[in-house]
This record gives sequence, C-alpha cells and structure tokens, in this order.
Amino acid sequence: MSEAGKKPVVTLRDRLEDGRVHVMDGAMGTMLYGRGVFLNICYDELNVTRPELVRGVHEAYVRAGTEILETNTFGCNPVKLSSHGLEDRTEELNREAARLAQQAARPRGAHVLGAIGPLGIRIEPWGPTSKEEATEFFARQVIGLLDGGADGLILETFSDLDELQAALRAVRAATDLPAFVQMSFGADGNTSYGTPVEAFAERITSAGADVIGLNCAVGPAAMLETIERLAAVTSLPISALPNAGLPRSVGGRVMYLSSPEYVGRYANRMIEAGVRFVGGCCGTTPDHVRHIRQEVDSERPRVAGPAPGRAKLTLATGREPPPLAERSRLGAKLAGEEFVVTAEVIPPRGWEAESMMETCRQLADAGVDAVHIVDTPRARTHMGVIPAALLVEREVGVETVFHYTCRDRNMLGMESDLLGGAAGGLRNVLVVTGDPPVTGAYPDSTAVFDIDSIGLTNLIARLNQGLDPGGGSIGRPTRFVIGVALSQGVQDLESELHRFYWKVDAGAEFAVTQPVFDPERLLETLDRLKSRDLRIPVVAGLWPLVSLRSAEFLANEVPGVVIPAAVLSRMRNAQESGPEAARQEGLTIALEVFEEIRGAVDGVQVNAPRRGQTSVLELLAAVR
Repeated sequence: MSEAGKKPVVTLRDRLEDGRVHVMDGAMGTMLYGRGVFLNICYDELNVTRPELVRGVHEAYVRAGTEILETNTFGCNPVKLSSHGLEDRTEELNREAARLAQQAARPRGAHVLGAIGPLGIRIEPWGPTSKEEATEFFARQVIGLLDGGADGLILETFSDLDELQAALRAVRAATDLPAFVQMSFGADGNTSYGTPVEAFAERITSAGADVIGLNCAVGPAAMLETIERLAAVTSLPISALPNAGLPRSVGGRVMYLSSPEYVGRYANRMIEAGVRFVGGCCGTTPDHVRHIRQEVDSERPRVAGPAPGRAKLTLATGREPPPLAERSRLGAKLAGEEFVVTAEVIPPRGWEAESMMETCRQLADAGVDAVHIVDTPRARTHMGVIPAALLVEREVGVETVFHYTCRDRNMLGMESDLLGGAAGGLRNVLVVTGDPPVTGAYPDSTAVFDIDSIGLTNLIARLNQGLDPGGGSIGRPTRFVIGVALSQGVQDLESELHRFYWKVDAGAEFAVTQPVFDPERLLETLDRLKSRDLRIPVVAGLWPLVSLRSAEFLANEVPGVVIPAAVLSRMRNAQESGPEAARQEGLTIALEVFEEIRGAVDGVQVNAPRRGQTSVLELLAAVR
C-alpha cells in the first residue's frame, strides 16, 4: 500500500479529543484468580514469571471489544513490592507489564494505560511518609511503564486526595502523555476519607488530569449517582469503571454477582450522564466488557452528550476551633497557665464499673482537675475507654481525659469513636500510639496501627475545624483539648523530640510525661523543648511506688520508664522494714521529685499503682 493509502495512526490523545465513547477493559485480578492464581502471591510478578497468562487476559479483553487496556501493575510500586522482596525490581516489572499489554493491544489498534494504584501506606499528615517520598515511589513505577511503551497512565482506586496528587506529580514530571485520574467513592459520593466528589474534581482538574473518573468501591447503580454529581462540576472527559456489584462470599470464595447484561445497561446510563470512557473494575470479565461494547455499538448515542453545565462548587472550609479556654474546664486551666492536678484510673477488666466509680469519687473529693481513663494498658483487655469516660462523667461529675490508642483501630473506626465521644460530651483526649499486642495477654493478636499518634492528632485537629480527613464537613466542629505523650526516658531522646515536634505541629495542646523518677532527665528534656520553641503545657507523671517489686517491674518491663539505681536502692532498703515502710518511701520519693520539677512543669498526673490508692490520695493532698 502506498504511503498516501495508509490508514492514519490513531493516538490515545486522538481518542480523548474525538468526542466519542470508548471502551476500557475489566478486572485483571478477578481473571487471574479465576485462572487458578492464589491470592498469596505477587500478581505483579506474573508479568515475568507467567507472561503468557497475563497476555492471555489482555487478549481476551481486546477480543471482547476493549479499546484501552490497563497494565497488570496496580500494586507494582516499591512499597507494596517490598512485602514480597521485589522492591528492587520495580522498574523491570512495570516495563515488562507494559510490553505485555502492548503485544495484545497493537495488533487490534488498542491502546495501553499504565496502571498505578495507592502505595498501601498512609502519607502525611496521617502517616510518616512525606508527600515528596510518595512522589518518588510513584516516579519509579512511572519510569518503568513509560520504558515499556505505555500510551498513557491511569491512577486508580485512590482514597487519599493528597496521595493521588503525589502520584499525578510523578506522572507530570515524567511525561505529557494522557493521564486518567480516578478515585473510589462510596454510595454517598464521598471517599473513605470523606472527600466529596466535587472536591476531587476541583483539585485534580487544576493539577493536570486529562480524564477524571471513578472506579471500584461500588456497583453501577451507586456509581451512576456520583457520576451525575461529577459531570455537573467538570468539563474534562469522564471515565467510569464500576465493580460488578458488591462482593459476596459464596462457598468460601469472593464473588461479584452483577450480570454482564446489568453492567451493560448501566454503562449506557452512564454514557447518557456524560461518561466518555467506560469499563469495569473488580468482578468484571470479558463478558461484562462485551455487553458494554454492545451498548456503545448499538443505536443508542455513541457520542457523549454535552456537559450539563458546570455547577458552582460549595466545598467545606475549616473553621477556627473554639478557644482552648472554652472547650473544657481542663482547657481553661491550661489556657490560664494554672497548675493542673490530675490522676489516672484504669477501667475494670469486666463490665461492672462500681469499683472504678468509687475510685473516681475519691479522686474528685481529693480535688483533681480531671481523671485520666487509660486505654487497654499494656495491651490487655479492659472496658472500652470512651464508655468508661462517659460513665465517670455522668455518674461522678468529674471531668475526664480519655486516652486513645492507635493500636486496635483503623482510621475509620477512630473517627467514628471520636465523633461518638464528642456527642456524649467528652472534651479531653490524650493520644498515644499504644503498646504492641505482644506485651499483652493475647500476643498472637493483630495490631492495626493504621495511623500513629501524629496522624491521629492531625485527625482530631481536623475534627476541631469541622472537617473529616478528606476535607468534607462534619457539621459543627468538635471541641477536643488534644494531649499527647512525652517519653523523657527513652534512649534515643533526639528521635523522641523529633516526633514531639510533629505532634505539636499537628495540633497537640498539652503533653503528659512518663512517670518521673529522674528529675534531671526531665528538666534536660524540657530545656531542649524550650530551645526548639516547642513549649506547650507539660504535665509530669508522678508514680508513688508501693513496693520494691513494683519498682523493679517498672524499671525492667515498662517501656520508656527509667528508675535510677539510687531509687531502687532506697526501695530495697525500705522493703526490709516491711510493706508499709516501702510504701512510705515510695511516697517520699514522689514528693521529692515533685519539689524538684514543680517550677518547670504545668501540672502533675498521679499514676495509678496497683493497690496504691492510699498513696495516690496522700500524694494528691500534698501536691494540691
């Protein structure tokens, strides 16, 4: 054929600009699983270990009518690959994946998008990975996909808008090829972080996306409603890749039950709503794509209708939290630079709370400003801290500070708990990362640690502005006074001070130290905080030792607690004179510590030694 008679080459950019509807592929993982690949292996490594299997899936989708394939690289970033020891092969696995997809696409004139999914970790402000580090991780994947010949990139299944923007920055730093940018939204039109689809459209359009859309999370019906909202606020081409309904467990296998005919019908409705690129996500197969193809090729319009007109965005904006003095009585004392005195209570192991209530009544009579309710100390099961705090405030009338650990809940559960606590009237919270489960009664239990204490402090500070993690409105802001832990006894004090800096930056408003037995160490820590301009109110922990055994336990088995040899020696000598002499010596040591630090701290928290309520009350009487 002469040069003049050759059919012009259609680029992916041409498909973006032709105004027509185009068909994308369906699920890769569903197909591989259906062909006998177990879930415990790395699906991304199949690009080099079983290339014929991956290529076969691509070819099946092309035969079904797919015009745009996605590479088998959803989890092919160095963070996720590290769990399989494959992080050093990031570029190679992505490159080979793109080549495989092109081998199936080119003979039929299809195009290939390099698929990029989330890192699988929290990034700032919810986790320790910075946005710059995240961009670097994504950049390695982008390089491999481009080297393999991808015609464009698709960012998909993101829930965190900041992480999505980090990925898009990596794409735009490397190429001007088309970028499809998709997030996952629930039936309410918000991500799991709470980001509304309108906020997604606003930020991603300005960040350089070529196509904006939705994938995963829900089935076609729920997605259609969110697509309609998206179409009202963007002029970019829209993509839609729903799941084949919600997953169900059938005979021990996860199944998606929406039929190909049903998915096809909804594809047509999405096209009528303004979608230009339509395909499927989890649970969809070449049969689903074939029915989507039939809808696109039918007598129904194949060209997406005009956008219904850009609606005015009304996105939530954070409000200034109420002044510290107006949030709680404890907050008022901290704001007024008054010396605060608090005490610690451990919730019961069972459900009967009267013993805890009686302890709190004694502490209230002793004049404490607040009672700290400890959350599963040393990873052992106790009554839930929020119900316990609500009981104390309702039945005793004393204000509480509920401790909240990050160990046992994901971010969604934490947010729900905190909103419930706020609704019940709780106002003071102390955020701690939490002891690992191996220290508790159930060493085989699984820790969550979805976010750490810095991330949780950020979350609560956001709630105090009336916003959820995704920037959506929660209505009236919460009124929490946010406390954090300060471990002055750790071996690596520089690392502790670095973390404390980020806690303060996240919104911490006061700190509580580990029990103090070495005043000089605490004073040194406070001086270093002051030199770094990190001077939020610091409440020092005081622990009246009741026996030599308790002293040895704290010194050897409780992380972060340091008891000088001289203190242990004093307790040993006192123990020889009997239990009461040891208790009195422990009380004397605590009072001596108090006298040395009282001018340098903003208050004290008397910790709760086992069977030591008498010492606690005597110490409280002395320090008030």
